[in-house]
Amino acid sequence: MKRILWFRRDLRVSDNSLLSLGGEVLPIFIFDTNILDRLHPQGTLHVNDRRVSIIFDAVVKLKGDLQALRLDLKIYYGKPIEILRHLASLGFDEVCASGDYDAYAKQRDLEVSQFIHFRYLGDTYIFKPREVLKDDGSPYLVFTPFYKKALLVLDTKDFSKIEIASHTLHTICYDSICRFENGSFIENDLKIETLAFQRVELNQIDLKSKLEASLVKLCTYKLERDFLSIDATSDLSAELRFGTLGVKELLRFVQDLEGSEDFIRQLIFRDFYAYLLFHFPRIENENYKYSFNGIEDKQKYEVFCSAKTGVPIIDAAITQLITTGEMHNRARMIVASFFTKDLLLPWQWGEKFFAQHLLDYDKASNVLSWQWSAGTGVDPQPYFRVFNPYLQAKKFDKDGVYIKKYLPQLLDINPKNLYDEEWLLNAHLLNYPQLIVRHKEASKIAIESFKNLIQRKEDD
Repeated sequence: MKRILWFRRDLRVSDNSLLSLGGEVLPIFIFDTNILDRLHPQGTLHVNDRRVSIIFDAVVKLKGDLQALRLDLKIYYGKPIEILRHLASLGFDEVCASGDYDAYAKQRDLEVSQFIHFRYLGDTYIFKPREVLKDDGSPYLVFTPFYKKALLVLDTKDFSKIEIASHTLHTICYDSICRFENGSFIENDLKIETLAFQRVELNQIDLKSKLEASLVKLCTYKLERDFLSIDATSDLSAELRFGTLGVKELLRFVQDLEGSEDFIRQLIFRDFYAYLLFHFPRIENENYKYSFNGIEDKQKYEVFCSAKTGVPIIDAAITQLITTGEMHNRARMIVASFFTKDLLLPWQWGEKFFAQHLLDYDKASNVLSWQWSAGTGVDPQPYFRVFNPYLQAKKFDKDGVYIKKYLPQLLDINPKNLYDEEWLLNAHLLNYPQLIVRHKEASKIAIESFKNLIQRKEDD
């Protein structure tokens, strides 16, 4: 059996189902120009996109790890359909890869399956898309019953470490990045500049150290993970996104540890969002419920993206995002609520903004989280859930540590004033912008806008 082992969101050799498949193999990774072109200056980002550096380094490490197993990694640059169509002509029996559930990935894989057998491996998430269903075979829409059923399924799953099969490496040149252009392959130097991107130096901690640190945090995870100035989260989201750490391998590490229940719940929540995107693909771009989708206002959007809303917790979170590519999960919820309710902007705009900057960007988690905040998703909570950014900041950043870290111009401000809208409105700070909206008034308008739309529909 001749197999193409297509590494995608599983950039590791440890506990990887791809390597359990033996025979003559060609391990590959494709820098997909359909995706990279959207990150280029002519697209939405710049040549120094941090994520490209993260992926490039992970791919180079994967190549070295495979070489230690007497394998290797052929690295391509181009359109996957064109590359795989050529490889299929070389007599391979199948291409094997783990899954992605967004519209582009599903369509890409479908096209590949039309000219070569496609073996789909469920290694990206804990469960396969149809593994956790209601008794009638339909998908769950509410997390709690999904979670209860998932725990039952979890008890029946075998999470034994995946053994590496015996392989024969397909003979080919593995020393370069192979660009596919105009129907032919061109061998190029194995460096990030070949992709038309520049290297960004990243302060990355090795996976073993991060994993050890995250396990120490488990005992306080439930109580402290929402506090913005406390390093209580696992800090493993990017590793899970790119698959340098497998989610099933992570489960093996934590499942018997004290305090792991809440952490495992969050891992299952990650699965739930991917599951929803798989079963309800239209929610990638459309509201699941309610047709009201905010009001387009480019001026408000630009102020928001520039971290100049005048609301300290919002501007601090946006500053963290655009300068580091990260944002605390609690901050993401506060920001998304402010964006969709206080500014009344379309959630799709916010989702796209996050997609441009988040190091751990995951289509399913991002889309479903934004729809949750907008009140337009599958969550049963109606449209009138609105976060008060001042109360949220007071509760989860009570001493202003997080705010002042990212907004040093507010270092000398008494923390209690950072949570006081009236004080901020009248302070006229020299180095900080005026409020773009008043929370009470703006959130009232948002709720009324939803209510009026729903009422008109009921009257029609």
